[in-house]
Amino acid sequence: NYFLKKNNLKTDYISSHGHTIFHDPKNGVTKQIGRGDVIYAKTNIPVICNFREQDVLFGGQGAPLVPYGDIFLFHQYESCLNLGGFSNISFKERNHIRAFDICPVNIVLNYLAQKKGFLYDKNGLHSSKGIIDDALLNNLNKIEYYQESFPKSLSKEWLDNQFLIIIDKHNISINNVLRTCVEHISIQIANVFNKFKINSCLVTGGGAFNKFLIDRIIKNSKTKLIFPEKKIIMFKEAIIFAFLGLLRVKNEINCLSEITGSSHNHSSGDLYC
Repeated sequence: NYFLKKNNLKTDYISSHGHTIFHDPKNGVTKQIGRGDVIYAKTNIPVICNFREQDVLFGGQGAPLVPYGDIFLFHQYESCLNLGGFSNISFKERNHIRAFDICPVNIVLNYLAQKKGFLYDKNGLHSSKGIIDDALLNNLNKIEYYQESFPKSLSKEWLDNQFLIIIDKHNISINNVLRTCVEHISIQIANVFNKFKINSCLVTGGGAFNKFLIDRIIKNSKTKLIFPEKKIIMFKEAIIFAFLGLLRVKNEINCLSEITGSSHNHSSGDLYC
């Protein structure tokens, strides 16, 4: 309500991404907080929310959902990379849409920066001062997920049970862990670029502002990185969820089985009005 008033906006619908607090699609469970009925009651504006649960019930990953919007709204780009809590990519390969989570990014970099008393590692200042720990880097690169075929997605539970456990076994400085994680992230992204012969890529999400991380991705790959205006970097995911919400209102497909692995294409999301 504050946002609408401040920006003098009127809207027919609110499309709410929500926040994933538990994600275990292999066992048919995912949970988003952000109740559409409460948002509707507080705003008196129809709300679309809970986009992931139906896809998981249909046997899919419930993620990533943004690639469907990438293909329609950002089709002029060969591929799209989001550097958010986790990195995910979307691209076309022989008339098929390919999309999956690659590796953790800000969710682990912020976690480490906060151990030093900072909300995040601005521009990679602290990671750039560290030294790569080869043993840790090798252990991270051997994580089984990276060898799995898509569709696949990552979660906070996976981070806690696999990624952070490996980090905790290495008694090294936070700067060195940060430096090693940045190298790991850049290697995993470069591996995807190289494997699928991706020549250029639109980059968005908070990680796009991490200069050191971007420099390492460029160093480890030959893919041309394209950076749009700041608003697109920050809000591309919000724009796409508005689009997914519109499709749900029209009862049109907004979730593709070839992206998530669900049994069939469908129109996902709960509608409160």
